[in-house]
Amino acid sequence: MVQNQLPVAEIVRNTIYKACILLDDERWHEFLECCDTSFQYDIRAYSPEINYDMTYFSGNLKELTAMMTTLPKHNTDHSPLKRHVSVYTVETSVDGETATSISSFLVYQNMLDGINSHIDAGENRLFMVGRYNDKFSIKNNCAKFVEREVRLETRRLDKGSHYLI
Repeated sequence: MVQNQLPVAEIVRNTIYKACILLDDERWHEFLECCDTSFQYDIRAYSPEINYDMTYFSGNLKELTAMMTTLPKHNTDHSPLKRHVSVYTVETSVDGETATSISSFLVYQNMLDGINSHIDAGENRLFMVGRYNDKFSIKNNCAKFVEREVRLETRRLDKGSHYLI
């Protein structure tokens, strides 16, 4: 029986949206299963004040796995983050074995405590804005992240905000 082949663009979009659900639900290791063994993850922002590209984080799959394993030991703001993503472009290589995409994202934070828990608790805040520049390998009707560059417009990150974005 021949399996239905989805268009590569649809496979890539589905992978991006699935990744957002996994990250929203803090299912870090399931997200990492969506990544190729050569996965590289970077968080960057351009600073007009210093006229330079800043790197907040850069790591490969092994480093991310180690970080996610120790995450419960970190001093972290436990206010949940929720992503809203729009996939703008998906470009497929001629051989159909790789693809790139550009997506816009907003991350909302549902405040658990805040500075004044009796005032801030339950409030939703826009946490950050940016773009995902992703590269994928495509095999057997499945897309795996090879690279994710998170390009932030937001440059002021709060303490304890070291989850994957």
